[in-house]
Amino acid sequence: MGEPGKRFAIHGVTCFSKMKMFLSALTMACIAKALSGTYMMSMLTQIERQFNIPTSVVGFISGSFEIGNLLLIVFVSYFGTKLHRPIMIGAGCMVMGLGCFLISLPHFLMGRYEYEKTILPSSNLSSNSFLCLGNRSQTLMPTPDPGDCEKEIKSLMWIYVLVGNLIRGIGETPIMPLGISYIEDFAKSENSPLYVGILEAGKIFGPLIGLLLASFCAKIYVDTGSVNTDDLTITPTDTRWVGAWWVGFLICAGVNVLTSIPFFFLPNTLAKEGLEDNADVTTSDREEKHQGQAKKEKRAITKDFLPFMKSLFCNPIYVLYLLVSVLQINSFTTTFVFLPKYLEQQYGKSTAEIVFLIGICNLPPVIIGYLIGGLVMKKFKFTAKKAAYVAFCLSLTEWLLLFLNFLWTCDNFPVAGLTTSYEHERFQQPLYVENKILANCNMRCNCLTKTWDPVCGDNGIAYMSACLAGCEKSVGTGINMVFQNCSCIQFSGNSSAVLGLCNKGPDCTIQLQYFFITSVIGSFIYSLSAIPGYMVLLRCIKSKEKSLGVGLHAFFTRVFAGIPGPIYFGALIDRTCLHWGNQKCGKPGACRMYDINNFRSIFIGFPAALKGSSFLPAICILILLRKFQLPEETDSSETEFAEMELTEKESKCMDVPRSPESDNDRELKTRL
Repeated sequence: MGEPGKRFAIHGVTCFSKMKMFLSALTMACIAKALSGTYMMSMLTQIERQFNIPTSVVGFISGSFEIGNLLLIVFVSYFGTKLHRPIMIGAGCMVMGLGCFLISLPHFLMGRYEYEKTILPSSNLSSNSFLCLGNRSQTLMPTPDPGDCEKEIKSLMWIYVLVGNLIRGIGETPIMPLGISYIEDFAKSENSPLYVGILEAGKIFGPLIGLLLASFCAKIYVDTGSVNTDDLTITPTDTRWVGAWWVGFLICAGVNVLTSIPFFFLPNTLAKEGLEDNADVTTSDREEKHQGQAKKEKRAITKDFLPFMKSLFCNPIYVLYLLVSVLQINSFTTTFVFLPKYLEQQYGKSTAEIVFLIGICNLPPVIIGYLIGGLVMKKFKFTAKKAAYVAFCLSLTEWLLLFLNFLWTCDNFPVAGLTTSYEHERFQQPLYVENKILANCNMRCNCLTKTWDPVCGDNGIAYMSACLAGCEKSVGTGINMVFQNCSCIQFSGNSSAVLGLCNKGPDCTIQLQYFFITSVIGSFIYSLSAIPGYMVLLRCIKSKEKSLGVGLHAFFTRVFAGIPGPIYFGALIDRTCLHWGNQKCGKPGACRMYDINNFRSIFIGFPAALKGSSFLPAICILILLRKFQLPEETDSSETEFAEMELTEKESKCMDVPRSPESDNDRELKTRL
């Protein structure tokens, strides 16, 4: 009676451990990690304003994810194949959830967000200290206590975000390298491109959810529920607005923990796809063979590591592919991280609106492109050579399309003293000049020149504060406050102003539409080229070195692209700042306004130069693929000779001997 029960249990495990079950779980994990990663990128502007830090520090926070990933990527990629891969992936998802929770902690540990302002929201306006008063001896805002100032500087709550993002990077480490190697080991070779395409689509579907979540949270004030939003003097389009960024991180933490559960019930080994019902090999036999093989592999770990490393670095196609990836990911990362900031400044929209548009316009064509790319690779069974040519042509087309973004532009916000003069002709001034902030119309007002609390006059020009606009009277409360008798504003008999910067107008909205049309086409072409390009990486290295090769690829792209890219690009963006916000102690904080012309040149031109330089090593890869014959393009009887032809240069620099197990495998393979 015990035998049928045992047979049923074995059958249940076999059904549960099929490749499609693992693929479903891995796709959900990819969605979860992409959800939290995209949400993090979308909220960087809100985090910058919350902690009042420059863009270069924000870039360092963004790069901390890659630092955490870097700490373990090579060792997880190589040693992970010797351990229980599904359990390691599940543990990584749990750690990612912990990192997301840690990122949200500062909201609960620090006080309410206090934005830079000169206007008090109180309805009692008997003391109009923020307006133009000629004989005033007091400052606009009370001087903070030095002890409180020092305490605020030492708090450095943004470090929680930095550490949480680093832990999130550590947790993400095993998901893709071990997941892809698992698929490559147990999936049919013709199904592998389709499965990778499904994973890539999942990695884009996650960002779609993440961007929609970010758009929703950015509309909600950061301290909602604990402050009266009617008293706010800023709107979501204001550069001082901070949305409820912490809410999304709590959601991401829960999602990552939930996606980790299925991996703890998946087996370490599967039957090769298509051979699940082979009667000659039972499940117990496969487990015994796997255990015996695992013991041999563990003994050979240290002996095979260095030979595998040398074999990869003596593979010219693999090395050139690393160079192409580093240059292109530098271009992509710098663009993706700061895209919301650029669109906000360029077109005068709120973070919530920009993030929503990115989600609904850019990501669906990317998902479609990934799926089409995988299906085409499966149907036509592209070789590595054909895939390389397709990826090169598509990538070149997308690069040329990128230059159209120089056409879809808007002017700087017209701010008196920063980008235009007080004489109302809107003569553009390229740089911030301190002595230009004051003019004859506000010289008598005794205004602070570094305070950022802008108002928009009836003449279509904004002023850094109501005082600098020469306003003497205010009516109303909160965001509906109106300033009157403004000496610097003369327009059709009116001299009033309202809170906030002036809108850029309908022409700028049309330019934004053109930008997204170009971006949609470019995103679709980019995604079409991604799968063929990635197949070149997988097919140009030997099967035993595949996991380590993928891990080293991730390692180098993080060291030379993911980590330094946002930092140096953020520093370049900081150089275009026209006006810095102030911390309570007088130190500069987050940038309030950029010179959009210089910002545009850096944001579009620099990534275009990086991507353009990547085509030189890509051409070298195409030339090498003509000379070498890859293993996948030969019959099984000729595989050994093909590998020897591909690695002709490798053999000359392989002075570290392989382990006896590797030599035995090579001898057996040659005999077969």
